[in-house]
Amino acid sequence: MNPGLERDGVAHRKEKRPLSPTGGERSGNSTRLKMLGGDPGRDERERDGYYPMMPYQGPYAPHPPMAVSNLHPYDNAGSMGSQPQQNGPPPNHYHPYGSNSVSPGPHAPMPSPQSVNPGGMQALPGGQTKRPYRQRRKDPSCDACRERKVKCDATETASCNECKSRGVKCQFTKETNRRMSSIKQVQDLEKQVAHYKTRIRELEAQLHPTAAFGVNGGAREPFTLVVPEIGSAPTRRPQAPPPGQEPEEVRRHVRDYCRGVFKPPPPYRQVVTLPNACKGSDLQLPPSHIGETLIKHYYETVHILIPIFHWPSFADRFDAVKTKGNLSEVPQVWASVLFAVFALGTVYSTDPEIRRLYPDGGKSFIEQSQRLIDLFNDEFTVDHARAALLTSMYLAELNCKSAAWTWLGSTVRIAQDIGLHREGGPWAVVEGEMRRRVWWGIYAWDRLLSMELGRVLLIEDRDCDVTLPCALDDHFIYEGVHVNNNQGGSHFLLTTIHVVRMISELLRSLQAPVISQHVLMAFDSHFASCQSVFPAHCQIYHPQPLEPRHLAPICQLQNCRITLHRHNLSTSCPPEVRAVAIRSCLQVAKDTVHLLARVRKWQPPSSKITWADAVASAGTTMVCTHIWRCMLFLCFSAMYDEALICAEICSAIGDFRQVNIPCGRNLYGFLRKLADSIAGGKDLMKDEMILALVSGDVQGSSESAWVWNGSETPPATTGGTSSEHEVKEESTADGSLSLSAEEKKEWRGWNHIQEIIRQLKREKEQREYQPPQHMLHPPLVWDPQLQQQPFLPNVNGTATANTNGSSRISIANII
Repeated sequence: MNPGLERDGVAHRKEKRPLSPTGGERSGNSTRLKMLGGDPGRDERERDGYYPMMPYQGPYAPHPPMAVSNLHPYDNAGSMGSQPQQNGPPPNHYHPYGSNSVSPGPHAPMPSPQSVNPGGMQALPGGQTKRPYRQRRKDPSCDACRERKVKCDATETASCNECKSRGVKCQFTKETNRRMSSIKQVQDLEKQVAHYKTRIRELEAQLHPTAAFGVNGGAREPFTLVVPEIGSAPTRRPQAPPPGQEPEEVRRHVRDYCRGVFKPPPPYRQVVTLPNACKGSDLQLPPSHIGETLIKHYYETVHILIPIFHWPSFADRFDAVKTKGNLSEVPQVWASVLFAVFALGTVYSTDPEIRRLYPDGGKSFIEQSQRLIDLFNDEFTVDHARAALLTSMYLAELNCKSAAWTWLGSTVRIAQDIGLHREGGPWAVVEGEMRRRVWWGIYAWDRLLSMELGRVLLIEDRDCDVTLPCALDDHFIYEGVHVNNNQGGSHFLLTTIHVVRMISELLRSLQAPVISQHVLMAFDSHFASCQSVFPAHCQIYHPQPLEPRHLAPICQLQNCRITLHRHNLSTSCPPEVRAVAIRSCLQVAKDTVHLLARVRKWQPPSSKITWADAVASAGTTMVCTHIWRCMLFLCFSAMYDEALICAEICSAIGDFRQVNIPCGRNLYGFLRKLADSIAGGKDLMKDEMILALVSGDVQGSSESAWVWNGSETPPATTGGTSSEHEVKEESTADGSLSLSAEEKKEWRGWNHIQEIIRQLKREKEQREYQPPQHMLHPPLVWDPQLQQQPFLPNVNGTATANTNGSSRISIANII
């Protein structure tokens, strides 16, 4: 160690020796003054801020160590209070005091600012003045500099040069650490208090969703829904850095030597020539008129919702394929897209000839589409994204939802690999618009399928900045034309985008045990804004009939509403919250019934297609599941007339859509339990089984289900030891959601569902309009002898009378 440093440290330690509490100086005072006065380098060291001494921490230390608060974001926070700034003390809040005075410890107060003159001299009795005790340095040294007893030049934001040169961490963990200013402390504490209050409000909203007051008795602030405004463009990312000097030479060199290591960004990659389909392959195109019919059905059902093709270009290329008679002149990936279009056209076609030629529902077409995809391809195009998206949509219509979810993941990754999620690039008018439409089609399908399955999203809003597509029809988009969103169109892509952009916030809200009333009101307001964007004929209470194919985009919005409100049916919610959830879901069901009633009034423009065929063709998987959810709430609330309208639409769809059969069987099981509860006089709002059944596919979500909590994983089925229920599960192992032949026959179809609903309606009318003649007012509890025997169908469909004489019917059920 440097002898000079050690000697200076001893001198300063003597200087810091405390004074006597009585005001007299100690015997060593002359020595201290002599050393201070005899050290020629003292003034320079003080001027440079060099104080290598260890601070004294006795009972009379000038600044005793302050307690560290564990609430402060910094571990070494100083004092939490501050005194107002006055003329006497300097800004660092260290008051000078005379060498003959006592330290500001617990036995003596700090001299007031008024007792210090402007020159820093303390006034003493008799008009004498004393030289002030030298002020302590504002910020002490860091730990490393204190150990080495060297100068520390650390600032609030940067480490000291000593720690940088030694490669050690510059930190302040000693008791005499650097202390923040009082203003900084107050600001940090205010931020913490605001954060904790916000968190308390969120917890209060979960525990008491109907409460009107928040923390400290104050009114709770209104909930702000964090969703993009209708028609607003996504936030653009920061502009890329400008190119350096000689950019062309740098680009040529990087493009040449980056092959095999990395790829340039998507807009600047070289166009790769894709191989054409094999001329001698066994790919079989459908007959010319069948192919045109399949493409026509695709255009009328899928393209009006998600227009991912520039239809004039697609039609011209298909005409060339028909003329050639094979696929030898088109790229292999485009042939894959074409067969995916054929598969979806088969799914939505009600043509008897097509149903006869392709009884597999288009599976042969989708298999040929997959055969044309090269597993080892590493150069993707927009057509690869189209083929994967159409495959996912096809699998969803076959009720293979997990497979559809898997292909959706591949679609998103292909789209991000080719840069569809980023705006910009040297694209032509048609190509740039089609890239935007393909991306937003993938974005919408990700939102819709994630909400349908109750799973997490694959696309984050902050990861894309693509502008919204234009509403102009494809036939009016060509090179040289200026496209904008003020022009009308015939597709529903923009209205669908406005609906699905809020699904990310909706799914985030579903993670809370209880959704507060403020959140529900904010969402309902946004739902109304989305509804206003639809065309006039798509409004719920429009008087004109509604074409069946326009039902799908409207049901997407209604499905968002019912998914939000039914979340509060869980066992985490109090009874009054569950009752509000039932009423809200019932209102959504009523709005849906009004749309379906308008569909019933629609008449086909041509005799070539019947009303039932048009409804079956337009009944997508998501439309069927939404109608099923509405029927659950309608039957629960004894609104049987409205439920019959839904059943009529489902009966028209029939087995044309595969998910419609499991939905009917589920509803059959629900109606059986509902009839038993009504016959037993149970209060349906207190019947946990009925509430779990009316929640529907909430019990299939890992985030919101509650019936599986506490259950065990069922064992694997083995031959000879399986129960009857396990045998049923084993018989359906070939398909995730398929039913066995016996299960398909068990519920006897939608006509049987309608008959059960009519029977429940008749029993309701008997209870309401046939009270005992001698009673002027119905009693709160019905007399068993006077109660009418309900006429209920049993499992086999035969009529039976209830013989349980001890059953009761509450007045709530009668109302």
